[in-house]
Amino acid sequence: MNAIPFSASRSPTQSTLASHAMAYVLAGGRGSRLMEMTDQRAKSVVPFGGKSRLIDFALSNAMNSGIRRVGVAIQYKSRSLIQHLQNSWEFFRSERDGSFDVLPARHCLSEDDTSNGTTDAVFQNQDIIREYHPEHIVVLASDHVYKMDYEQILQQHLEQGADVTVGCLEVDRDKARSFGVMQVDQTNRILQFVEKPEDPPTLPGNREKSLASMGIYVFETKFLLDQLRRDAADPYSSRDFGKDLIPFVVKNGKAVAHHFSRSCVQSPENAINYWRDVGTIDAYWEANIDLTDVVPALDLYDKDWPIWTYGELTPPAKFVHDTKGRLGTAVSSLVSDGCIVSGSLLRRSLLFTGVRINSYSYLENAVILPHATVGRGVRLSNVVVDADTHIPDGWVVGDDPGFDAQRFRRTEKGICLITQQMVDAFEHG
Repeated sequence: MNAIPFSASRSPTQSTLASHAMAYVLAGGRGSRLMEMTDQRAKSVVPFGGKSRLIDFALSNAMNSGIRRVGVAIQYKSRSLIQHLQNSWEFFRSERDGSFDVLPARHCLSEDDTSNGTTDAVFQNQDIIREYHPEHIVVLASDHVYKMDYEQILQQHLEQGADVTVGCLEVDRDKARSFGVMQVDQTNRILQFVEKPEDPPTLPGNREKSLASMGIYVFETKFLLDQLRRDAADPYSSRDFGKDLIPFVVKNGKAVAHHFSRSCVQSPENAINYWRDVGTIDAYWEANIDLTDVVPALDLYDKDWPIWTYGELTPPAKFVHDTKGRLGTAVSSLVSDGCIVSGSLLRRSLLFTGVRINSYSYLENAVILPHATVGRGVRLSNVVVDADTHIPDGWVVGDDPGFDAQRFRRTEKGICLITQQMVDAFEHG
């Protein structure tokens, strides 16, 4: 089946399966593979794409699909996430026939505590789910970048009489070991579901591809609550959807795979089923730099399927100086509101809100997070600069791999993460 065209978004007043469903977003993980980027913030609120946060993609997909009841389960560094949700998503109001609940794990004593697992994060708040009487629950991860019409997966769930429908996408078999992977028959019924297998099952007729879970699960509400009670009573369960609950339903009920290609909202100019797990520094950098392409696969300019978020009150971006060797210029780059590019050159770079680039600097393949400052005469390539970081005058990053690794977090692919703490440690060490 073809992906949903960009113009297919529906009016919120239309009656759909989504309008009677609830989205439950799991936003509890730290995201340790992002290293220092999640020391002071939850992974789900890591900035992305100039203005957004990672969780905005799941929430925007829910809203654009017609879902009006949303719960967000929070655990790690909850303050950063709560602030963003309050600023960005308060328009889900009861007077508009909507609801938006921030749901902490109830037995947590501090920000660093967690619930027992993903199923437990839902089970602890089953009373709130019951209050809204949703017909279906759409369980979502909060840290993936994609655009998807959840109405399509709900329709397939109903049509096939499934107990659970799992959103999935095809990946190369050698990359499937980091996913939940499923074996399916010709009708897309799931025959086996294994979490991060050493020997991933492959697609029927294609030994090079595997079917990987997107962390999207659709249930009829009563069935899910029954399964959560059963799982909570099982002393051997690790309280995890991918490790415990989904494999149980595969074995004892009817589990069905929903291919992302059936519900992906594509760019009108670029018919690619775009989905990214940005859980590592390399993947995060690459997904942001992808946006600088002439026709990016992820269309942030699509007014029919917008990515909603909080917008700071900031002035327009500004480019200043027009003298030899001191020309404020950006080529194949994204520059957000409130930025000042003063007599410097950007190539294939992305500046988040409020970034300041001072004169005689050169940035290439650089991702600069909000309110960072780059000093004079700086040269940066293949970097992620964390928010509120000041790069001192004259620094060069990207030319000397050994020296870079001494100062910063440098990945195997050569991407350097720079934080203010790293800058301070080097200057005063």
